[in-house]
Amino acid sequence: MVKLEYFYLLVLLLTTHQSIITAANPATMNYINASCRNTRYPALCVRCLSRYASSIQGNDLELAKAAISVTLNNAKSTADYVSKLAGSSGLKPSAYQTLKDCNNNMNNCVQSLSQSVQELAKMGQFRGQNFEWHMSNVETWVSSALTNQNTCSRGFSDGSMDGPVKEGVTRRMNYLAPLTSNALALINRFALRHKPRTHTP
Repeated sequence: MVKLEYFYLLVLLLTTHQSIITAANPATMNYINASCRNTRYPALCVRCLSRYASSIQGNDLELAKAAISVTLNNAKSTADYVSKLAGSSGLKPSAYQTLKDCNNNMNNCVQSLSQSVQELAKMGQFRGQNFEWHMSNVETWVSSALTNQNTCSRGFSDGSMDGPVKEGVTRRMNYLAPLTSNALALINRFALRHKPRTHTP
């Protein structure tokens, strides 16, 4: 009975804590909702970024950094999953080759996203043409990550690949690709909103 009461108390405390956080940041949540409307998957965007509301605080750069960090973490998890599958025994030669190719794609994807995270972390110090050049790097790397994901997914489009391997990889890629798409949209939004203005004489 005591354990049950403790459980209910813990749930109440956690619920209350979450309510306080939500109530304390209505402006930030409004900002996240408004920003996510510019993405292809707004509901997923809000769900993933709302947990970072306290660090985002209505800041375009922090929003972009949170979005790309979420994407990178998921990409690493997906890459590990594909790598383990590729090392499984008893795979058909075609399945092994497809997984091997996908593994290469995902390694490239993780590298591109990691570079993007590192670049965004320094973005606040860049101005003028420097800002545009570094921002272009980030956009290129995230686009490249998305291309690598799509290339991996296309490898499993062959009907001969039907089965648990295809289902497992496809399920993860179908979650990762929208995350990346959303991150790219928010990065593009940040770049556009903070692009240096040119003054005409």
